[in-house]
Amino acid sequence: MSQRDTLVHLFAGGCGGTVGAILTCPLEVVKTRLQSSSITVYVSEVQLSTVNGASVARMSPPGPLHCLKLILEKEGPRSLFRGLGPNLVGVAPSRAIYFAAYSTAKEKLNSVLEPDSTQVHMVSAGMAGFTAITATNPIWLIKTRLQLDARNKGERRMSAFECVRRVYRADGLRGFYRGMSASYAGISETVIHFVIYENIKRRLLETKATQNMDEEEEASKDASDFVGMMLAAATSKTCATTIAYPHEVIRTRLREEGTKYRSFFQTLTTVPKEEGYRALYRGLTTHLVRQIPNTAIMMCTYELVVYLLNG
Repeated sequence: MSQRDTLVHLFAGGCGGTVGAILTCPLEVVKTRLQSSSITVYVSEVQLSTVNGASVARMSPPGPLHCLKLILEKEGPRSLFRGLGPNLVGVAPSRAIYFAAYSTAKEKLNSVLEPDSTQVHMVSAGMAGFTAITATNPIWLIKTRLQLDARNKGERRMSAFECVRRVYRADGLRGFYRGMSASYAGISETVIHFVIYENIKRRLLETKATQNMDEEEEASKDASDFVGMMLAAATSKTCATTIAYPHEVIRTRLREEGTKYRSFFQTLTTVPKEEGYRALYRGLTTHLVRQIPNTAIMMCTYELVVYLLNG
């Protein structure tokens, strides 16, 4: 892969991730709140402030719409964009590193293994995920802390720089890498996603090639190609997310401030013991509602930018 090709993939990956992050930020805030261990306490405080004499010992976590309503009522619309700053700072380099590493690994593996085989896609996705996670975990930890920082309307909100200082004071440099083990476990989701996506994409291209076999000139990409890629991305991401979702909840718990959760497996056993196995899938609906359009937008933007720059 030439230097220009690498830069194209870096730029396209960054553009795709940025556009998707901005459009789906409110859904991510709701998802993170639902995943956290503090959601029950948060709901209890809201209920106690509105119901005279109420005593709430333990409440069931709210649904996505209820959680959205509580955030709007208690904190205001701006809270739905908590963590957007670190997200925008991190999503471009994260996606850029990921797509560049994926494309580079795939090209090298194609010369060793069967070209564009399932094995190539799986190993490439795994290597790209590991590289991106290791490089950008501190940014995502700050984003999660900001999203979980619930303040009433009018209260001063914690800034990203203040959050950095608090993490460093509490845990030192190691604190910025909390939840990374869960992120590594989440590579399985990325691998499943890209294997399915590449297979669907290849079938779509084969179908179009067959339809245009009799044409003298090579057919250029049109709107139907990008719609097909969006559908392929949405389908593959839905399957992968549903299978690997518990790592999302575990990662959020590990990143909470003052958390009692210490490691991936300790969290994996503690959460079901205290809250039931359903807690490992808390926020899944919101996550899917966010990830489907986010992934579709990201992949379509990526493919479009690569096509325009190489056209």
